[in-house]
Amino acid sequence: MVKYSDQLDAVLTALADPTRRTVVDRLGRGPASVGELAEPLAISLPSFMKHVRTLENCGLIRTKKTGRVRTCVLNRDRLRLLDSWLSDQRRIWEESTDRLEHFVTTGSAPDTTDGSHTTGNASTRTSTSASTSTSTSENAPSGTTDFEEES
Repeated sequence: MVKYSDQLDAVLTALADPTRRTVVDRLGRGPASVGELAEPLAISLPSFMKHVRTLENCGLIRTKKTGRVRTCVLNRDRLRLLDSWLSDQRRIWEESTDRLEHFVTTGSAPDTTDGSHTTGNASTRTSTSASTSTSTSENAPSGTTDFEEES
């Protein structure tokens, strides 16, 4: 998670606002001037420029001024950072739900003594390292994790 922290925080903060998500969505179809981006929105141009600066500061967009026109372009590399983080989160949760499914259907925790366990649904199972699995508490019963409540 450390490899993402500051950059990812800035991107997620920028995307938390619906106006900025609208701008990113529009720029996904190609470059546009600030005026074109602001036109459909019900806010003043100075307020809109704050959104543009936020998107530019976090690296989601780049702007270039030519004469009196400022053109905005989406930085797809910054979106790859978000996609990478989401992929990692998806993998972690799929592994957790696969272990839960195995426990519910068999009544026992998956065997990870060989250093791997399976993930994904039946048609796309892949082997992954057990080092990415959730740690088991020393005091918790077998098959439970640190964040589960003990009864």
